[in-house]
Amino acid sequence: MPCTKPPSAPRNVNFNMNETALYLEWSPPFDTGGRKDIIYNVLCKKCGSDPNDCELCGGGIRFVPRHSGLQNASVTVLDFLSHVNYTFEIEAVNGVSDLSFSPKQYTSITITTDQEAPTLIGMVRKDWASQNSIALSWQEPDYPNGIILDYEIKYYEKAYPRIAPAFWHYLRVEEHEQLSYSSTRSKAPSVIITGLKPSTKYIFHIRVRTAAGYSGYSNKFEFETGDETSDMAAEQGQILVIATAAVGGFTLLVILTLFFLITGRCQWYIKAKMKSEEKRRTNLQNGNLRLPGVKTYVDPDTYEDPSLAVHEFAKEIDPSRIRIERVIGAGEFGEVCSGRLKTPAKKEIPVAIKTLKGGYMDRQRKDFLREASIMGQFDHPNIIRLEGVVTKSRPVMIVVEYMENGSLDSFLRKHDGHFTVIQLVGMLRGISSGMKYLSDMGYVHRDLAARNILVNSNLVCKVSDFGLSRVLEDDPEAAYTTTGGKIPIRWTAPEAIAYRKFSSASDAWSYGIVMWEVMSYGERPYWEMSNQDVILSIEEGYRLPAPMGCPVSLHQLMLHCWQKERNHRPKFSDIVSFLDKLIRNPSVLQILVEDIVGMPESPGDTPDYHFFVTVTEWLESIKMGQYANNFMAAGFTTLDIVSRMNIDDIRRIGVSLIGHQRRIVSSIQTLRLQMMHIQEKGFHV
Repeated sequence: MPCTKPPSAPRNVNFNMNETALYLEWSPPFDTGGRKDIIYNVLCKKCGSDPNDCELCGGGIRFVPRHSGLQNASVTVLDFLSHVNYTFEIEAVNGVSDLSFSPKQYTSITITTDQEAPTLIGMVRKDWASQNSIALSWQEPDYPNGIILDYEIKYYEKAYPRIAPAFWHYLRVEEHEQLSYSSTRSKAPSVIITGLKPSTKYIFHIRVRTAAGYSGYSNKFEFETGDETSDMAAEQGQILVIATAAVGGFTLLVILTLFFLITGRCQWYIKAKMKSEEKRRTNLQNGNLRLPGVKTYVDPDTYEDPSLAVHEFAKEIDPSRIRIERVIGAGEFGEVCSGRLKTPAKKEIPVAIKTLKGGYMDRQRKDFLREASIMGQFDHPNIIRLEGVVTKSRPVMIVVEYMENGSLDSFLRKHDGHFTVIQLVGMLRGISSGMKYLSDMGYVHRDLAARNILVNSNLVCKVSDFGLSRVLEDDPEAAYTTTGGKIPIRWTAPEAIAYRKFSSASDAWSYGIVMWEVMSYGERPYWEMSNQDVILSIEEGYRLPAPMGCPVSLHQLMLHCWQKERNHRPKFSDIVSFLDKLIRNPSVLQILVEDIVGMPESPGDTPDYHFFVTVTEWLESIKMGQYANNFMAAGFTTLDIVSRMNIDDIRRIGVSLIGHQRRIVSSIQTLRLQMMHIQEKGFHV
């Protein structure tokens, strides 16, 4: 046999960052060294502004399934920090790599995690301590940058772990901590840690998690558990609290009884009934039952005085803190400017400022501030953030975060063909996440379109324009007028055009049009067709064809959003889940519509094509879903690997019934033919 050698470096490293997960994928090396036993190792480094100033990531970051000995050319990275430069070095090795004296061949990629993670936890206090427990509490971070999902509390004994003192000088303090620590999670800004040792000092770190990611760990806080006397004191304290509460409760009961007798049963009953009715009306605002602890959208029109809604949901900003720099556009009510806002921490942040032009009517002022009353209720990384309003001086202003790249449609037209499919899917995923948040709150957007999506410098897309489809008379998108206002026909569901039935399902239709805009780099939906032609064509079953270069999976989702029966359209939670699945399996995105069915005969053709994203879906399609865990455990995790299985592989993973074996073999043969057809087009699936 010829001599073999170590492989060359992996190629074409790509990444996709999805909230708190980072997905790395690469291509196999050109030169395998004449061997097939190739595995991959991933080394993580944290780097400063100087590329030569790097250190190993340590145990704070996790790799799934692991960082070394990877058989597949991909890995998922979890628990990374925000605003950090990570460099990942990926090497391919085989059975003779350890015998070589040549330097290791690797490829590297540097990624900056610029997502808006929450700020650090501040002061942590000890509420009480017993022999084996400590109760802690803390304030929520000043700027969570999203809804707080939970808190992670890491703790360990102050003393070093029991290792030989001769080895201590080889370890940094951080490495000591990583040797032996425990962690727990809490939904609330408080926790009770149990199972501790008596009279022992512990070190605590706390970090917060939102949809945008983790914050860094807080400073170290040192607290000590109690001894037997502290337990006795705690028990006595509890007895005292119980006794005090009992006496207080009895006293309060006596007072209420006297009050009831004096003021009269009838009068008290009427007042209580009025309060109950008022609370019921409040809970049913906007047609939604507002359950305790569930945040629900409140329609500002339910307020008799609209200024009350503005001041309830938006902060009043002192105009001296705002510095307007330049005009960047025109809105329905006045100019839109960019500028700077001085925060309470004396730090200036870039903002966009909408102004209300002079000579306005009270109705115009109400409509202008209505959008602020709506925006102020939302807190999500994919919804434009309201900083505050200026209502007590002129001009009246709405101040929002500044989005450097402007509206999504013009941004895509300006950068036609510059992005990878996975980047476009990442944009769509952000939009769907924001719409899921709005849908969960009971808010219907009514005017979802790429022109109403804003893009920041990190390509994060945020839903904006909450004016409820108040389209300008000279709007180039030519809205269609019906009773009750204007409707942007090209983005609106049929039932909303015909009967003004707006819902999250009609927003899902609009989302399908946004998908088409993104994949066509800002092309105008339905091209030069008139509004009336668009309405008639949709009624006759016409649907937009896939843009050139559009993956099958994405066009299938568009068609799903454009179903005539609104109850059959996907929920935004389903859309988010589906896009996440595609991001985790990016090879599926290489299958383009034109490669499966050829070019459509006419623009209206909507072919019915089916595909599988995961092995589990494939098994369920042939009624063999019960074997999904067997396939996963045996390492058959992708359709590419499954297509190379033989009958011995099928028996080895535990499929014992002859009929089941035949069904799986037959389906694998079909799958293999499909793979060959696609690979003939130049793709590797």
